[in-house]
Amino acid sequence: THNRGCFGACNFCALAFHQGRTVRSRSIESVLEEAKKITELPDFKGYIHDVGGPTANFRFPSCEKQLKHGLCADKKCLAPTMCPAVKVDHSDYLELLRKLRKLPKVKKVFIRSGIRFDYLIADRDEEFFKELVNHHTSGQLKVAPEHICDAVLSKMGKPENSVYEKFTQKYYKLNKKIGKNQFLVPYLM
Repeated sequence: THNRGCFGACNFCALAFHQGRTVRSRSIESVLEEAKKITELPDFKGYIHDVGGPTANFRFPSCEKQLKHGLCADKKCLAPTMCPAVKVDHSDYLELLRKLRKLPKVKKVFIRSGIRFDYLIADRDEEFFKELVNHHTSGQLKVAPEHICDAVLSKMGKPENSVYEKFTQKYYKLNKKIGKNQFLVPYLM
């Protein structure tokens, strides 16, 4: 686990209550130190099975304002649409994953915790998405669209289904481009 908290604050989810809406992350050095210890275990086979957390692709607070004033009391960061102040940046997480992949004895590093697909698809830099598909998916990627009906999604505090559809198309396009046949595991309520 490299982080705690989730600024998504879906209406049905307990994460915001027991871990908070402010994301806190371990340093890259701390995660690398733990991974090095894991590689020295006698039964280590070369696979780090999950570099994740409650929402695996969150490493920072949602925006600069949150650092000074806390989270907005009257609106959510990601739903019904993403707040324009949200800082979408996977560079730190990508750096962490790349460093883990370079460790001696490590064959593969996977992300098996759910990722926040709406946050991922909002990133203009596609480098993380490409490396997620190419290096960090073990055949199946967990995501949580939760439902397909926009009226229900609105009540749940999730983005519209069109955001999930856009993500799905991009995911399968990237898989096809690199010659992989990987799948999505959508969590539905």
